[in-house]
Amino acid sequence: MALVLAGINHNTATIELREKVAFPPEIVARAIAQLSAIERVDEVVIVSTCNRTELYLSVDLAGDPVNPDLRSSEELAREEDLAAIQRQVTDWLAHFHQLEPAQVSNCSYFYWQEQMVRHLMKVCAGLDSMVLGEPQILGQIKSAYAVSRELETIGVNLGKAFQEAFSIAKEVRTDTAIGENPVSVAYAAVTLAERIFSNLPSLSALLIGAGRTIELVARHLQEKGVTRIVVANRTLERAVELGGRFAGHGVLLSEIPDQLVDADIVVSSTNSQLPLLGKGAVEKAFRQRRHRPMLLLDLAVPRDIEPEVGEVPDAYLYSIDDIRGVIDAGVRSRNQAASEAEQIIERGVVDYQRHVRSLGAVATLKCFRGRADAVRIAELEKALRALEKGDPAEKVLEALSRGITNKLIHTPTVKMKHASSEGREELIELVRELYDLDEQEGHTP
Repeated sequence: MALVLAGINHNTATIELREKVAFPPEIVARAIAQLSAIERVDEVVIVSTCNRTELYLSVDLAGDPVNPDLRSSEELAREEDLAAIQRQVTDWLAHFHQLEPAQVSNCSYFYWQEQMVRHLMKVCAGLDSMVLGEPQILGQIKSAYAVSRELETIGVNLGKAFQEAFSIAKEVRTDTAIGENPVSVAYAAVTLAERIFSNLPSLSALLIGAGRTIELVARHLQEKGVTRIVVANRTLERAVELGGRFAGHGVLLSEIPDQLVDADIVVSSTNSQLPLLGKGAVEKAFRQRRHRPMLLLDLAVPRDIEPEVGEVPDAYLYSIDDIRGVIDAGVRSRNQAASEAEQIIERGVVDYQRHVRSLGAVATLKCFRGRADAVRIAELEKALRALEKGDPAEKVLEALSRGITNKLIHTPTVKMKHASSEGREELIELVRELYDLDEQEGHTP
């Protein structure tokens, strides 16, 4: 089995395309089922966030559905079957989202084997995020992993890779300062609000959604002195609960138009597949606001706020891509920590490769032990028959030990003699290493 990753992220695609290839929670199970049905695809995990859509796969290229493929990424890159699977996966992703294959392939990236493991570790540690070191991505990937576990599309291959990545991410968080400075998307959004408004504590905020991002936005706003916070959500109970934690209150999504009249800052982050806020509603609110400026921050993919809202006078609309500059400024302080994290990840990749290579020896070791055990059983049965006939025990034990020894070393002896005659000294040296003959006999190569 070989590990393969096909992905699209904020570095390779615009927000317009990213929102088209996103997988909202309600369709993930169907997508995983379809991916699993592709020939040779054995294990599947789909990671879909506002900044990335990534398909993690374990595929059968070597005809062995259990044992790992020990070839490196460079060796695997020349595998024709792998290229065919890449095309299948790209075509599937385009077809699933009703796009042209070229739209997807032009901004996709692919990683294999240790490349995939390295990338996964970087993503889990926050090194591949728009916000360097941001902590939310690890929780999102763990959720994606849990979904595949529940759907039984995780096996030993992807399972080991993800568990190693989670462990490395924890080590990075513990041993580096990657997460000390609060530069998340939510923090960047509040920082941008500070730049636009000089009197932040006197303003009102309308937060659309009730997920982790909105919770962080509310916390940062509260820390900046904002006391008037309204949370709008599809579920009123959740909106009231979250709003109450920040001295605010909650409303349903249907009440957004009424809440816009008093909202100076609007931040939206939901999983909606359709925009929740349009140009008409904003224009209507402005007529009652007497054109007081409004900052609208759309942190969702697909977008929650129609792009046309940005055309409304005094409405300042920013998408998640627009706040990249704010994020970049806060990220500079994490560069040293990122360098340390890279070293931890490289050690993690080496350890993972060592583990995989050890699995490659399992089948051989099992066969080796089985053959030795067969010799033992055969010689033991012969010895028992000799004892039943009344042969002296000392003679029987000597014959038993000699028989086991001769049969165990016969084939290796023949092979070594043949190798020596052909000048294959490396095989002889390997045997000396396997049995510690140099150490036992003081041999110097």
